[in-house]
Amino acid sequence: MNEGNNTMNVMVTGGGGYVGSCLIPKLLAAGHKVTVLDLFIYGMEVFNGVGEHANLRCVRGDIRDPKAVAKAVENADAVIHLACISNDPSFELNPDLGRSINFDCFQPLVRAAKDAGVRRFIYASSSSVYGIKSTDNVTEELSLEPLTDYSKFKAMCEEVLEREREPGFVTLTLRPATVCGYAPRLRLDLTVNILTNHAINNNKITVFGGAQKRPNINVEDMTDLYVQCLQYPDEMIDGKVFNAGYENHTVSQIAEMVRRNVGDKVDIVTTPTDDNRSYHVSSAKMQRELGFTPRHSIDDAVASLTAAFNAGKVPNPMTDARYYNVKLMQDIQLQ
Repeated sequence: MNEGNNTMNVMVTGGGGYVGSCLIPKLLAAGHKVTVLDLFIYGMEVFNGVGEHANLRCVRGDIRDPKAVAKAVENADAVIHLACISNDPSFELNPDLGRSINFDCFQPLVRAAKDAGVRRFIYASSSSVYGIKSTDNVTEELSLEPLTDYSKFKAMCEEVLEREREPGFVTLTLRPATVCGYAPRLRLDLTVNILTNHAINNNKITVFGGAQKRPNINVEDMTDLYVQCLQYPDEMIDGKVFNAGYENHTVSQIAEMVRRNVGDKVDIVTTPTDDNRSYHVSSAKMQRELGFTPRHSIDDAVASLTAAFNAGKVPNPMTDARYYNVKLMQDIQLQ
């Protein structure tokens, strides 16, 4: 990293996914040279018009492949590690696959980054590592009690990263809330996005339970934070962990927000559920220590999705596997 110049070579794992498809154009706009390591199972067109950018290098490869990792991390100053099997249902589809991608290859990736001279490693963990807490505010000081293999391996990677931290190798762990809003590689299997899709295309929202609180962060804010985390001084972030969320609402409240944005004709049907996970994640530390305050609301996320649907940017939203991680993994038989 050149201290006299804020631009750097950034390697992003999983940059062809939901968050990455919004992040990569922002990194390029900020003047960084970007390498993406990804299988590109959603296609290359996810980069929203910057696929031919002179400062973008794409390495089609698997993060479990040491040769692909070595090629991607060459000359990198910083790594943003997004790649993973990215939620509980996807993980449970093939637990061995999930472990191999989400945990087994993590330490080799970190060590390859160190060997290549990377000086800053930013890890996308998850707010699910806390499990279910009865406290009003889930802060970074609370113990981790992950309930699923997905969240357990996220927590274990945090421990690995802390062990690998050393002078000259700055590490930062972010624990994002559930991400929402439109991105070029769209996911329609996340709470806000699911409800908006069904409201627009079915005129009906089904709420399972409804009283559970869900922390959310708009994809625009999440990606702005990653870009900003490349600029913070080492001492501000080194070895630290930050929750990254914005609004905590019940699922029923989110459904009402969607209906308010989409139209009164939308029916909301509530049914019982066994999934009563509920948590209120505090992001006060992020705002206090990093000075980062999200600016995009759930309403903004719904508006961005509505505009994309109306503009014809989301063809076949109910049936196309590219919007649903589990469906796509099944279709391509990811191994």
